[in-house]
Amino acid sequence: QICLSLVKLLFYLAHSPLGSIVLLDFQPRQFVMVDGNLKVTDMDDASTEELSCKEDNDCTLDFPTKSFPLKCSVVGKCEGINEKKNLFNAYRYFFTYLLPHSAPQALRPLLSDILNATGDLRYGINETLRAFEKVLHLYKSGLYLQKRPLLLKDYISLKGFRTVEGEDYKCWPSYSHLGCLLSIHSPEEAAAICNSQLHCQSFIITQHRTWTGRPLASFQSSWTDLIPDTNAVVYIKRSASSGERL
Repeated sequence: QICLSLVKLLFYLAHSPLGSIVLLDFQPRQFVMVDGNLKVTDMDDASTEELSCKEDNDCTLDFPTKSFPLKCSVVGKCEGINEKKNLFNAYRYFFTYLLPHSAPQALRPLLSDILNATGDLRYGINETLRAFEKVLHLYKSGLYLQKRPLLLKDYISLKGFRTVEGEDYKCWPSYSHLGCLLSIHSPEEAAAICNSQLHCQSFIITQHRTWTGRPLASFQSSWTDLIPDTNAVVYIKRSASSGERL
């Protein structure tokens, strides 16, 4: 969410009515999240000036660990230097820390492509935004899910119930530090996740959703202490419930 919001912001800056705007003091502390959108807190160090040049050799974009040769345009300006400076800063301050760690396994190669392409400045902001929107579409639609055996049949569902909230086993990347709370596309995906976790015996799906509209599922090591909740469904492994009365 943070990276996509940043890319949308940089897309606007690259195509603003004032021309391509560069953020000269590009640091994470210059941004805040407001209602799920990343915003710049200080525009004092923004500029529409692009580096003047006489030849291509005048247009090297330098960073502490990398340098990029750019073209000198016919009007004597380094082509795209503001856009590329913003994009590489987004890569080194945001993408490298946030992209590799929390996506479903099937989407990680696509995010790695974005990471590598922006780190080498092979993508401009237009291509970067299209790549992010493709990943978001796959994520929201569930098209990233690989065909696999149907596992939900191995679970008993109880509508209108959930378990008592409390600390349970942890997983990554959980939305809660007290247990294993993950976003899912469907109960079938939740069943696959539960089957892949050693301690999981049940999971609960409620009405709570993430910014993409995906429901949240809480994965738990037991299914006892059920309480009524009209907005929840608890799914219990048949093997865990065998011999017990539901």
